[in-house]
This record gives sequence, C-alpha cells and structure tokens, in this order.
Amino acid sequence: MKIKKKLSASVKKARKKAKLERQKKYETVLMNGKQVRVKRPQLIEGIPVDEFISQNADPIWLHQNEMWEEIDHSIFNLSIESNKAAIKTKIGDIQYAEINRY
Repeated sequence: MKIKKKLSASVKKARKKAKLERQKKYETVLMNGKQVRVKRPQLIEGIPVDEFISQNADPIWLHQNEMWEEIDHSIFNLSIESNKAAIKTKIGDIQYAEINRY
C-alpha cells in the first residue's frame, strides 16, 4: 500500500487558480448524455455581444461594419414623417404671410 503525500500550499493554490480560470472560460453542458466543456459566449456588461450591438450601435456604425440587417428602418420613417410635417407647416406659414401682406 502506497502512502500519498500531501500537496504543498503552492501546488494547491496553483490548481485552484487553474480551476477558476477554466470555470470562467468554459461551461459544462450535457451532450448525448455526456458532460462536455464548451466555451462560454462572449459578454459585454453581462449582455451577449449581438444584443449589446443591436441596443447601442448607431446606423452609421452598423453600415460601416456591413451589418445592414441590424439597422432599424423605423427610425428613418419617423424622421421622414416629421420632416414632411415641418415642411407643411413652413409652407402654410409662407402662404399665410403672403395672404396677410396685401
């Protein structure tokens, strides 16, 4: 019968550090009835990268990075409608001023 030697404090510390790094980098998932280590998805401020980009990126940045499917086109429709309304009021003001001029 062989007697096991106790691990030194430095070896224990190194193993614990390696385990913590492994847990941060990978997650354990069950696939086909077996446990498998899979890389964790990248997060920015606790949010997946795709979701973070869709929440925070402006249309110019999305266009520059060729992410056209992420561009929200409703922003442009709203700005067009507000511009049309502003133009109508300006035209109305001009017509009103011309009528009152005489």
